Amino acid sequence: VQLQASGGGLVQPGGSLRLSCAASGRTPYLMGWFRQAPGKERGFVAAIDWSGDSTFYADSVKGRFTISRPSGTNTVSLQMNSLKPEDTAVYYCAARRRYLATQTIADEYDYWGQGTLVTVSS
Repeated sequence: VQLQASGGGLVQPGGSLRLSCAASGRTPYLMGWFRQAPGKERGFVAAIDWSGDSTFYADSVKGRFTISRPSGTNTVSLQMNSLKPEDTAVYYCAARRRYLATQTIADEYDYWGQGTLVTVSS
């Protein structure tokens, strides 16, 4: 599985951005997004299962970010609204082959895309 992420950029606080991640190859069970700010560890943002029926979010983004996965596609989008300066980070798309009870642990993901930088600043 190869992952290709796109959509980062510079946005003002309160603005919106949409990230996309296209997976080639076998359909992953779970796809998600992590982010890493300068000097910080990579942290979980959101994930969605293969069916698109189950979604998972970090508390810090609930109500502001929406992850989606159109049926029949291997593309995942992350719609980010009401962006804050603390959302500034490199965002990474990730995918996992297997079902596991957890979704937030980076080491449990099998595939990673290249990062895309999101900068929230006035």
